[in-house]
Amino acid sequence: MNHWQADGGFGLHVFHKNNEIAGYCSVLHAMQLAGITGSLELLERRLTEGCLLGIERYIVGAQSSARRAAALTQRLLAFSRRQTLDPKPTNINRLISGMEELIRRTVGPGIEVEVVGAGGIWTTIIDQSQLESALLNLCINARDATPSGGRITIETANKWLDERAARERELSPGQYISLCVTDTGTGMTPDIIAHAFDPFFTTKPLGQGTGLGLSMIHGFVRQSGGQVRIYSEPGKGTTMCLYLPRFVGEIGDVEVPEVPHVADSGRGETVLVIDDEPTVRMLMVDVLEEAGYIAIEAGDGPTGLKVLQSSVRIDLLITDVGLPGGMNGRQVAEAARVNRPGLKVLFVTGFAENAAVGNGLLDPGMEVIAKPFAVTALGNKVRQMIEG
Repeated sequence: MNHWQADGGFGLHVFHKNNEIAGYCSVLHAMQLAGITGSLELLERRLTEGCLLGIERYIVGAQSSARRAAALTQRLLAFSRRQTLDPKPTNINRLISGMEELIRRTVGPGIEVEVVGAGGIWTTIIDQSQLESALLNLCINARDATPSGGRITIETANKWLDERAARERELSPGQYISLCVTDTGTGMTPDIIAHAFDPFFTTKPLGQGTGLGLSMIHGFVRQSGGQVRIYSEPGKGTTMCLYLPRFVGEIGDVEVPEVPHVADSGRGETVLVIDDEPTVRMLMVDVLEEAGYIAIEAGDGPTGLKVLQSSVRIDLLITDVGLPGGMNGRQVAEAARVNRPGLKVLFVTGFAENAAVGNGLLDPGMEVIAKPFAVTALGNKVRQMIEG
């Protein structure tokens, strides 16, 4: 049996399963919420009793459940094509090179990893973190398809698709970059290939996969203007190819960014936080103040805009995308930039329509962080934007 985790296409043929998807989502999220709320309840009880022995396991349990819920949420956003992307000109050979050691460690010593990068590879415009996640996911699937050991080949190439080749891949004719992951594993039957992008379809044993891995990749690539194709035969391995659009334009030397680990570098800069959820707003303000920033908070769009239209110094705006009061986060940011054209904006989003952030694309000086996020990730993002 092939162990490729398959899931989630976007053709109209899958949307009749929305009720089934909603049911799965409700169950999975309920399981994770039970782990979070139960751990916190027991933690509160122990603290009330003055008993600190063993409370670490409740903290770890709550954090673990929250991370699983976050991962599920992001995959579902990718499936629905409602995630917000931050595309940047990217040299995928360089990106792969930066991940090569991680990939080798992840697949283990029993799998040989070969990287074949095309010379003179074109630049694509892509969300780098999403592409890294997609590549690692494909390599993990390839490893699972070769349980007795084998070889994984990661290969890039420039592709010029004419009308026939483009039509076969459901793309517009033009120039693309292909990123293919090939394994020497068990391969896939035509029936499995036909259902590979169906929601929650997986050939993995119960408890070893949600059936959302490929939907995340497929949704991200399609939203980026590309395509995913499967080439496989039983007993002869599988090739998963991502076709990504070529970026044509003047760019500087593109590097895969490194995320700093220390965020405590504020020097009194002022950050306006707009979020209608008091707990989330409180956490963001606490993180900012501990890092040395001055934080101003608002609970809705109109209130935040009044601050932005005043003479108060604002070095960065952090705003939820979905806000009450008649103005969403994107509208607040656009209105603010009328008088503050250079204002840096960090959008916070859990589940936002593409239209709320410009059809999934961000203007210069705007970035995004997805809920739920680690507080350290928020601090690092703020530091990057203010210092950058």
